[in-house]
Amino acid sequence: MEIVIISGEDLTIGDIRRVALGATVKLSDDAEIHRKLTASRDVIRAGIARGEQIYGVTTLFGGMADQYVGPDLLEEVQRLALWQHKSTTGPRLPAEDVRAAMLLRANSLMKGASGIRTEIIERFVTFLNAGALPHVYQRGSIGASGDLVPLAYIGGAILGLDKAFLVDVDGETLDSHTVLSRLGLKPLALEPKEGLALNNGTGACTGVAANASGRALDLLALTLGIHALYAQAMLSTDQSFHPFIHSMKPHSGQVWAAQQMAELVAGSKIMRNEAAGDRAGRFGKLIQDRYSLRCLPQYLGPIVDGIVNAARQVTVEANCANDNPLIDPDTSEIFHTGNFLAQYTGVAMDQTRYFIGLLAKHIDVQIALLMTPEFSYGLNASLVGNADGPSNIGLKSLQIGGNSMMPLISFYGQSIVDRFPTHAEQFNQNINSQAMNSANLARESLDVLEHYLAVALFCGVQAVELRAKLVGDSYDARTVLSPATAALYEAARTAALGPPDAARPVHWNDFDGFIQPRIEGLLADIVSRGKTFTAIRNVRASVYGLAGGSLP
Repeated sequence: MEIVIISGEDLTIGDIRRVALGATVKLSDDAEIHRKLTASRDVIRAGIARGEQIYGVTTLFGGMADQYVGPDLLEEVQRLALWQHKSTTGPRLPAEDVRAAMLLRANSLMKGASGIRTEIIERFVTFLNAGALPHVYQRGSIGASGDLVPLAYIGGAILGLDKAFLVDVDGETLDSHTVLSRLGLKPLALEPKEGLALNNGTGACTGVAANASGRALDLLALTLGIHALYAQAMLSTDQSFHPFIHSMKPHSGQVWAAQQMAELVAGSKIMRNEAAGDRAGRFGKLIQDRYSLRCLPQYLGPIVDGIVNAARQVTVEANCANDNPLIDPDTSEIFHTGNFLAQYTGVAMDQTRYFIGLLAKHIDVQIALLMTPEFSYGLNASLVGNADGPSNIGLKSLQIGGNSMMPLISFYGQSIVDRFPTHAEQFNQNINSQAMNSANLARESLDVLEHYLAVALFCGVQAVELRAKLVGDSYDARTVLSPATAALYEAARTAALGPPDAARPVHWNDFDGFIQPRIEGLLADIVSRGKTFTAIRNVRASVYGLAGGSLP
């Protein structure tokens, strides 16, 4: 796997996902970057020597910054900056989110505006490459003065501030001192500004958000593939995706969605082609597809734009200096700032959750059409496999299960950024982003969406197999599907039960077997980004490109 370079610049969502999932990292050896790192340290030292008052260096923190500390307490204040924030408990952040947070804090510090020694930044690299994961918790950050609590747990662990900071490594949970010893390191004392540099930033919530953005891009791509299966199962027209239509309303997401759908269904034997107005065979039927099919690009377009824009905002945040104060290494000026406010991250995650709620609701509408013969053009009710069986009810329960998930995803789409308390920390943090809460909710929402799309994909497999039998006397839908969706169908069918079978659909008689393990097989493939994602690689790469990056 390619090494990801940490330089303070140019990390993409794909890069962050790679590191979150285990990629190796390395600090840039660019001489200019290291000059700035050294220069910012020198500015802090010179300011202290001149007796300059510097927030969090010669003062206490937040609403207590009117209390000054003498030269003999400068290092103790930095120790306090981390120590006081070992204050939470509850559910821990998943490993991939901790890794993303570590990466982003190191990346921010590499911008050379934080006044921290390079050897501390190198510890992030050592921990990441050793797979050493500090225990970090989901609760405790309001995304205002940065992610003080979660980043303190990381900072305390890599420094060995105290044995009470715990780390998972090589399948064991160990105290930080033992882990440092295994890694050939010793506990490291902080110098002025360094404690504040470690935990006064947005790396934790933005790390969670970057993982969420990557997953949202993935699932957006998969959703398009599922829609392409549904469109064929319902004998839809490909005219809805014609470029002329969308050139007349050229919103970027709409144009992109139409183009992707056109490519996905190209070569299908069961899509209607209405070139030159050929609508033969529509007598007695609607001359147009229902809105969920005909307006698909127009509906998905704003969702595409919204998810992509959120990913771009998270990308900018991932590559910024976001602690306080910041040091200009070229002019030696020290700035008291508010870059630690993670508002962009919080708003991006609120919007991502909202848009994936719309994504799920669209799928729910399509499943309802597939399940109802009056709207599916002859597919069995509830997609029953063996309609001659005396007691088959098909995918009725599966649809009901999906009906429980879609409202939950939509509920998760409510905003939280606007619910901030106005009195936090002595009224000092009287606006705050709630970005960590927003990002954690995004992760939970995406967990449900992955399950829901496993259900949706199973419905799609059953539907195209029933359609294939109706038009070609074989349940193997590869005989009628477009080349692009045939690959997705085969991957999904195999993950659910096994390779396509000309004699039977994926679900035949209800008593042949439980549906649960088939959904579990699909869900496992989706979560692991397995063969279903290989089948939609082109769509996935395209949507990552819209977000300014490449695939993980």
